[in-house]
Amino acid sequence: MQFHYLPHLSYHSYICIMSFFKTGKPFIIAGPCSAETREQVLLTASQLAPLGINMFRAGVWKPRTRPGSFEGNGEQALQWLQETKQLYNLKFTIEVAEPEHIELALKYGADALWIGARTTVNPFHVQRLADTLKGTGIPVMVKNPVNPDVDLWVGAIERFEAAGLTEVAAIHRGFSGYSSAVGYRNQPNWPIPIELKRRRPELTIVCDPSHISGKRNRIAEVAQKALDMHFDGLMIETHPSPDDAWTDAKQQITPAQLSEILKKLIVRDEFTNDMDTQVQLEYIRQLMDAVDAEIIDLIAKRMELSEKVGEVKKQANMTAYQPSRWREIVETTSERCDVSGLDKDFIVDLYEKIHHESIKRQLYILGNAQIEIKK
Repeated sequence: MQFHYLPHLSYHSYICIMSFFKTGKPFIIAGPCSAETREQVLLTASQLAPLGINMFRAGVWKPRTRPGSFEGNGEQALQWLQETKQLYNLKFTIEVAEPEHIELALKYGADALWIGARTTVNPFHVQRLADTLKGTGIPVMVKNPVNPDVDLWVGAIERFEAAGLTEVAAIHRGFSGYSSAVGYRNQPNWPIPIELKRRRPELTIVCDPSHISGKRNRIAEVAQKALDMHFDGLMIETHPSPDDAWTDAKQQITPAQLSEILKKLIVRDEFTNDMDTQVQLEYIRQLMDAVDAEIIDLIAKRMELSEKVGEVKKQANMTAYQPSRWREIVETTSERCDVSGLDKDFIVDLYEKIHHESIKRQLYILGNAQIEIKK
């Protein structure tokens, strides 16, 4: 797989690029977490330019969780990025969180902007940024909010579109949680970006494996998974000396390591022209459709039984929810998962939804008028 170097283009031409890279070649954004020094920025750019990346990234203002940490070099860093663009012909993108950031970014020739996860959660703040960007035409990428809320994510994207911006993309960087037991810094929660893609199939979605993994040894794995799910690009934090980085040292890789990852990535096609493959897929999908119909019929029968249970409970003056029964369901289904080879968490999550709907129906039968059941 080759990544072709793209020269600086006007915003009008940029729209063509954003459409182009949905055809199979991922759009690659790379650069350090923070623009630390002029030397560091120029060195990183000099090592990334030969790789043919599409855009250089660097943090100019860093929204740190606690005060006292390095919070970026501000306007001075923008001067370094402008110099980098002139020397290596690399477009660059930065995060903005205030209208003043936007004004400075445009002053120094930023080619795209991104909105951070902490900013996306605040619709009032997003609206101020959208209002500031009216008439600029600059592409904007919106990171998912820190919490797994697809509606909030979509809402932020729509605010920029309503401001007249024609090129708005999404960045999936994972979601904050209380535990990193599964080995991620931010839980990928893949169903959320998949739902975003379902709602907005035309929307460009870029994955940020650095912030999802939090560790450089998992970046390749997350990057490949994102491409396997038809993401349009990757944003990967790259530093000439990651262990010495001033911010997020553990999740950054060297340009050489990035080069190796890009060489090994497998870019898959969404469709195929091979007739034998199409026939095989269609046959299997018809079988799946038949199974799906059976599943819906079985769930409908289960709900009928749940309503009968509700009638019995009403006559016996029993509660709709019985914890012991739910524990029994979880235990039984988990045992069946061991036999069938299914993932326990997946099945329990599925049964939670079925059980919840069952309880809703029983509550309705017991006379709870506040619960509405769709018949």
